[in-house]
Amino acid sequence: MRPVRFIKRAFRAVAPPALFISLTAYFGWNALHGAHGIRAYQEQLKLKDQALQSQQDSKDEQIVWRRRVAALKEQALDADMLDERARAMLNLTRAGDIVIPYGPHDKLF
Repeated sequence: MRPVRFIKRAFRAVAPPALFISLTAYFGWNALHGAHGIRAYQEQLKLKDQALQSQQDSKDEQIVWRRRVAALKEQALDADMLDERARAMLNLTRAGDIVIPYGPHDKLF
């Protein structure tokens, strides 16, 4: 009978601290690695920074496009500049124009 009592006493002495330690380890691990833990929070902060950067990039691109669209309005266009640019892109000249050839490494645009 004595060995059975010894086992019962040992179990009663060891079981509560072991249970407490295992629960503490479980909750500690979840606090660090769980779905709402510290690492998940850090990942969410990174995603937030990326989203804010993407938002700023899109705002900057929108400003550029607004400027380009505003430059296309009739009041902003200069007829001579438009004609010059169109002729340069189409590689056309008028009858009285003087053409100055450039080398392949001297590009105008």
